[in-house]
Amino acid sequence: QVQLVESGGGLVQAGGSLRLSCAASGSSSSINAMGWYRQAPGKQREVVAGIAGITDGGRINYADSVKGRFTISRDNAKNTMYLQMNSLKPEDTAIYYCNAVYTTTMPYRTYWGQGTQVTVSS
Repeated sequence: QVQLVESGGGLVQAGGSLRLSCAASGSSSSINAMGWYRQAPGKQREVVAGIAGITDGGRINYADSVKGRFTISRDNAKNTMYLQMNSLKPEDTAIYYCNAVYTTTMPYRTYWGQGTQVTVSS
């Protein structure tokens, strides 16, 4: 059974930093793209950052609102994805979710973690 487990959320003051982790089950070779999304109260879920699979060159993309402040990375040996968040702002407050596209079935399937709360106080 596929599992994605996020951790690292919490309460931080504006200007502070947090590092989120997303541990994925299975082999890293079974995962194509991975990404981070967030959902603030009363808003739709939005993409924060994504990292493409090896076949797509591992291309990285960021939402304009986090460019220059957030960094996404992936450790294939640990099958874990990270989101380093610096210079946090109150508007970054949201539940952060990771997702992963697994290639073990056809068509590929996307799985989601349970989410981790990030709260930035002003």
